Amino acid sequence: MKKILVIAAMAVLSMGSLMAQNTFKGIITYSVTSTGETAFNVPEQMATAELKVYDDKVLTSSMVFTNSPMINSILIDGHKQFSCWDLSMIFMYLSQNDVELDYKGSSKILAKTELKQSSIDSLTIPCTEGYYIEYVAGETKTVAGINAKKAILHVFDDESTDHPIVIWYSDEMGPDVNLLFNGVKGIGLEYSTDLGEGRQLTLTATEVKKGKVKEVDMLLPSGYEELSEKEFTELFKQISEEMQYLQEE
Repeated sequence: MKKILVIAAMAVLSMGSLMAQNTFKGIITYSVTSTGETAFNVPEQMATAELKVYDDKVLTSSMVFTNSPMINSILIDGHKQFSCWDLSMIFMYLSQNDVELDYKGSSKILAKTELKQSSIDSLTIPCTEGYYIEYVAGETKTVAGINAKKAILHVFDDESTDHPIVIWYSDEMGPDVNLLFNGVKGIGLEYSTDLGEGRQLTLTATEVKKGKVKEVDMLLPSGYEELSEKEFTELFKQISEEMQYLQEE
């Protein structure tokens, strides 16, 4: 695929790096609701979500953004993403099945990802695989008291069929490329995700509290062993292979 689709959540023109850094500081609260033709109960742990924003940093521990019960927190810092993984349950399962991993470190891992400029530049280039972002000029709406602009995330399946996602965002807060929203400028304030079979999940910002965050509030929890993107990819590859082997036995 041309780029990595996160689920979330889209990016910046190459000239974006020349723009002044946003100085918004605050907390954004979201509601997560079922909005499709087929209604379903949203799990309690996913019914609300929260982002802390400090200039171009964004911190969250909400599952709707982490997309995994194994990720405790995610910090976006400019073009970098730091994810706090707790793999203790997986490590225990593998150990109980006499599987020995090449990795000998802690089960609490800080995984780092950094976008290269070439990836950032490609985010708005139309394609028929992976995804790209279309920024729609002249269309706005108010979400939680914030003037939001419209973007469309064009997501393509294996048959090159487009499954567009409309995202209402503000580029006056957060980083110029936000990996939580698949690279969208700033902060996504409202979008819906099609889950298939008539089910749809909509995330909407319900409150924006300005000035409620200090830089110390953006620190990740301690006790995690940092791995590079390459090291973490190699570890996850081995875990996936071992898990598949055990399931086939």
